[in-house]
Amino acid sequence: MLKIGIVGLPNVGKSTLFNALTKASVPAENYPFCTIDPSVGVVGVPDERQDKLAELSGSEKTLPAVIEFVDIAGLVKGASEGEGLGNQFLSHIRETDAILEMVRFFDDPDVTHVHGDVDPVRDIEIINLELMLADQQSVKGRRERLQSELRAGKKEAVAEDAILARVEQALSVGQLARTAELSDEEAKIIKSLNLLTLKPILYCFNGKTGGHNLNEVNDGRAQAAYEYVEKLGGRYVQVDARTEHELNDVADEDKGMFRSELGVQVDGLEALIRTAYQTLGLITFFTTGPKETRAWTVKDGALAPDAGAAIHNDFKDKFIRAEVVHCDTLVADGSWASAREKGHLQTEGKTYPVKDGDVMVFLHS
Repeated sequence: MLKIGIVGLPNVGKSTLFNALTKASVPAENYPFCTIDPSVGVVGVPDERQDKLAELSGSEKTLPAVIEFVDIAGLVKGASEGEGLGNQFLSHIRETDAILEMVRFFDDPDVTHVHGDVDPVRDIEIINLELMLADQQSVKGRRERLQSELRAGKKEAVAEDAILARVEQALSVGQLARTAELSDEEAKIIKSLNLLTLKPILYCFNGKTGGHNLNEVNDGRAQAAYEYVEKLGGRYVQVDARTEHELNDVADEDKGMFRSELGVQVDGLEALIRTAYQTLGLITFFTTGPKETRAWTVKDGALAPDAGAAIHNDFKDKFIRAEVVHCDTLVADGSWASAREKGHLQTEGKTYPVKDGDVMVFLHS
């Protein structure tokens, strides 16, 4: 299961968002460093396609695709040098597959900001700088350890050092390691370093109902933040973590009414979860039947045997073929038998690239 680490400056709503996502109970008081140990929650990915398939199959239960969110202690300037909970923070974030940067997006004198005022671009720069400085230390240390192998002329060391030199160059001019544009093979070679800025980053702008949200005050800070994230090549979502957390206690059928009263037009959590899923580079395929309809997770670009392995390891090595139909087509046809009769059911082999929304049945030896 892939993990996304929720990071940000102290007191920007990380634990509140985590509570809203997982309905868990972790401390979320209004002071820095209240989250000392990371909290982990498994979150289902909302997908109405699964509900339609379950209805079609008369499934007894549904099992959604899931991702893991990790609530990590607040980061401060100097974290890469051990300030605050720096070393602890960095070790926890290295263990994740992607980063969700929580950024305050509202003015409120009653909610303290660690730097006194609210400036999303500055806050993102502070976080990313600490991540880049930590990566610089990792790259420098690794290149130093490679010296003896380089002097011996080992090809693997030469290749790795060349990759690290490109990453180091990007970091030295204030760019994320991702801008070095490594190939998949190159990224594998230095994977063991767990470089922080090689990870995908999703930016979450945290607003506040009834407050002065930056996209409402129209003083340029919101637009500057949007443009800055685009410049970084990242994605962003907007959410009101406090309101979403409070809505956890409201019946599902009443949430729409409460959102309208509060002026919250969309389900920010659903948008966040879906975008986080995409940030991880994941797609969903389904299996469905009377017992259960289940959403399975694979990396975008995975082949049919890889999808089989998501269900059971034997399915990859013993894969023969798979029967495949897209979920929308299956729902429109009304049954598996009807899809077969209409020629919509396809038989695919080992080289078939799984598509998001595929419904699959595997044949293995």
